[in-house]
Amino acid sequence: MLVLAGILPDFRLQSADGDSVTRIGLTAAWGAGVFGLLSALVWPVLVRALLLVPALVLGLLVFFLNGSLLLMALSLIPAGRGAAVAPETAVVVAAAMSAVASATSTALAVRDDEAYRRRLYRLADRRRRRFGAPPGGSPGLVFLQLDGVGYEALRRAAAEGLMPTVAGWLERSHRVMPWHTDWSSQTGASQLGILHGSNFDVPAFRWYEKDTGEVMVCNRPTSAAELQRRAVERTRDGGLLTLDGASRGNLFSGGADQLALVLSVAARRGRANRSRAGYFAYFSDPANAVRTALSFVAEVAREIGQSLRSRLRGDRPRVARGGLYPLIRAFATVVERDVVVAAVIGDVLAGRAAVYADLVAYDEVAHHSGPRGRDTDRVLARLDRSLALIARVAEHAPREYRVVLLSDHGQSPGETFLGRYGLSLKDLVRAGCGLPVSRRAGRTRSGAEARAAVLAALHRPVEEAAEEARPGPGPDPVVLASGNLGLISFPALPGRASRALIERAHPALLPTLANHPGVGFLLVDGEVLGPGGAVARLDVPGEAEALLAPFGPGAARAVRRTDSFPHVADIMVNSAYDPETGAVHAFEEQIGSHGGLGGEQAHPFLMWPTVLSQPDPEPVGAEAVHAVLRRWLREADGPQVPLTPRPSRASREDYRPGGPSGGILPSG
Repeated sequence: MLVLAGILPDFRLQSADGDSVTRIGLTAAWGAGVFGLLSALVWPVLVRALLLVPALVLGLLVFFLNGSLLLMALSLIPAGRGAAVAPETAVVVAAAMSAVASATSTALAVRDDEAYRRRLYRLADRRRRRFGAPPGGSPGLVFLQLDGVGYEALRRAAAEGLMPTVAGWLERSHRVMPWHTDWSSQTGASQLGILHGSNFDVPAFRWYEKDTGEVMVCNRPTSAAELQRRAVERTRDGGLLTLDGASRGNLFSGGADQLALVLSVAARRGRANRSRAGYFAYFSDPANAVRTALSFVAEVAREIGQSLRSRLRGDRPRVARGGLYPLIRAFATVVERDVVVAAVIGDVLAGRAAVYADLVAYDEVAHHSGPRGRDTDRVLARLDRSLALIARVAEHAPREYRVVLLSDHGQSPGETFLGRYGLSLKDLVRAGCGLPVSRRAGRTRSGAEARAAVLAALHRPVEEAAEEARPGPGPDPVVLASGNLGLISFPALPGRASRALIERAHPALLPTLANHPGVGFLLVDGEVLGPGGAVARLDVPGEAEALLAPFGPGAARAVRRTDSFPHVADIMVNSAYDPETGAVHAFEEQIGSHGGLGGEQAHPFLMWPTVLSQPDPEPVGAEAVHAVLRRWLREADGPQVPLTPRPSRASREDYRPGGPSGGILPSG
């Protein structure tokens, strides 16, 4: 305050007649003390009162609320010695004081192990007094999902020193192996299978359901709630985190009671939506709020600078990174990361039995910058620091914790389908159907998870364009994209259209698609179609394996399973794949993509402490990963118990967003 009073012309800490140095110092101490007291007492009340305000709006209000508290503190200084003439000056002074307090406490925590340890013990004791001692003495499990980080990307980052924490764990205490995704290699299918044990009938990131006439989108809150309801009904189990669990930053709850930034409950309104409580827990500390706000601004500037340098260098491939994208990236890499990490730390200090958290930063940046390069390397380094912080806190938790790292999918590089061939998949389909095609190629908006998280934080409905959310009746096909996986449905054709029916309605379509150089193969009602008229039936042993061999072992199994889904599209389109470069062609505006078959996108990782049993063999499919995590919970004498059986057909009322069970079956 003394320094700022000397710098800013309209901020003073002395009377109009002047004061001695001692008096000015005492005035500064008084003002700082009152400001600190108001921040400790009034700030949490203000944040809780504003809990229903959109999170990003709350972040912007941080500065003005801080300034108001400072003006109040200055008005309480005796003899009117403190004053900030302009309100904007109070905002600047309050922000600077909070930033200095945050930087000082962080420096003390890093450089003084004893001070850091004492602070953690105080936090742990406070948590124990508030929530009580955790039940039993069995170890807890923390599952940290590094969204989009493939097996090879993790190994490279550890070997090159980008992730020293991960490298140290691999040398001393952990093992790692790849696992194989389903055909739909994206967060919706993978995380639903991992947390709830079933991702049946999730053919892609978005798909059209003929029976309802709606498009399901995994990052839409209403769709996520419905997918969770279906999984719970199919498995008759609440999920991996049913008892004493916490779900942080995920698409689905996993049955947890403690929720923060969980999309499947984001459609709720009012106090019932505990997902936004994570914002209160984090922003109730004004130092956290200011630090995150400043980091947010810095990340926006970093993205603009990186995008400009990429354009000046003429990097290829490249996608547009303007508009709202810098804000979306900053939200994913700063706000969501900080809130999720803080929530996990709180769970560990509270002694919760199982925690599952998703860190989406790498996935969001890789979509627009590519999975390899300086941009994503820096994100990996920052994620590693978050892992180190959680590990240090776990050392002071009221119970032993075992940290499991995993990912939901990898990322495959490559130029977009539109960039490579000058037309979108939708344009190609319309041309094959003999329908008019726009002279200007249309772009398919990226479906990255972070965009939905931002809209949910703003209390905005996370919906697609109206015509995509509920396509109108007529002969026009519905064409949707999920990374390098495309889905084509014909609303006018009842049920799942057979190959003969499609050829009768649109004779040129299937040859046009199958022989296009950007298309790898098609799935049409039990048959796989390849270039040059190649055809393989899935019910004939060996045929599909031979045709799909370039896409890696297990490709035929994944396609065969998807073919059994009730809501599989009439035509499933997987882009071409180059085994030498690992490149695919996304049907969205992404140069790092996932969603189909081809390359590293289908090979995420699973990394576990050696005290836990080793998966044998490598898990195939997200449901197999769920079984492994369940086994580890049992080995740790974990909390998971079967749910009380319910009638065979639960009512839809029990599962609707905001309904009695909040989208999960109640336990007991």
